[in-house]
This record gives sequence, structure tokens and C-alpha cells, in this order.
Amino acid sequence: MSLSMYQASAPVFAQFLTSLSAILTKASASAAARKIDPSVFIAGRLAPDMFALARQVQIATDHAKGAMARLSGTEVPSYPDTEATFDELQARIAKTLAFVNGFKPAQIDGSEDKEIVLTIGGKTYPFTGLTYLLNFALPNFYFHTTTAYAILRHNGVDIGKRDFMGVLPEKN
Repeated sequence: MSLSMYQASAPVFAQFLTSLSAILTKASASAAARKIDPSVFIAGRLAPDMFALARQVQIATDHAKGAMARLSGTEVPSYPDTEATFDELQARIAKTLAFVNGFKPAQIDGSEDKEIVLTIGGKTYPFTGLTYLLNFALPNFYFHTTTAYAILRHNGVDIGKRDFMGVLPEKN
């Protein structure tokens, strides 16, 4: 059995967006229990030159919605990047999850050879759909979800690998 582009994208994004939402819920509860202003976590970062938690979540959702849109040939939704609370970050994740889950396999499958061209910092990067998904979108998505997890763990939120992984898909 071969792996389809849909199987390699939508369920992966859904699993980790769901777990990202769950760890933000735990972070909010941790802030309340420990009497820490939630903005401390939202602005938390691992190093002075890294993005804060809020930006990590924004970028992770950008890669999920961007990948699904580009692979399907639909317009990439634009979100304003103004989230400053756990509730606002949760709303962004929920909106992205609804977008990802709105696609059917037929809209994504067969996009392996689709031409996808990104312009980043004035430089053009041409991809096939497969190389875009496997070598750009997923690695960036994982990087930013992992960094969001690490920021929260670093700040004492009681989360572990199972929280990061979320609910694993069942055997089909």
C-alpha cells in the first residue's frame, strides 16, 4: 500500500494541532494554579533571538493551512497574527483545524508533482507538491509545534511526550 498526499498531510496536521490545543489548555490551567500572569507564557521564548510562544503557534498554523491550500490549489487563508491570549490562540488553532479537516482526499491526492513556488525573503523556491510537503511544510510545522511545547515545558507546565504526540491514530 502506498501513502497518499492526503494521508501524509491532513491527519498529521490534525493530530498535532489538536495536541497543540491541549498543551495550551494545560498551560492556561498551570498559569491559573500557579498564579502566573498568562502573558508570561504567551511571551515566553527559549532564547532572546527566538520567537515567543504566540508566534510559534501562529507559524505552525500558517504551515498547516498553507500546505493544505497549496496542495489543493485553493487560496491560503490569511490570519492577522494578533493573538495575545490563550483563548485567541485556541481560536486560531480551531479555525485552522476546521480548515484542514474541510478537505477531502480527492482534493489533495495526486498533488505530488504539482508545481508550488514560494518567495521567501525575495528569493524564489520552486517545489513539487511532494518535496514541498515533505521537505518544507511538515518540517516547519513540526519545528514550530515542538518549540511551542518546549517553551511551555521550560516554563514548568506539566506536559510530556504523550501530550506532544496527542491521540495517536488507530490502525485502519
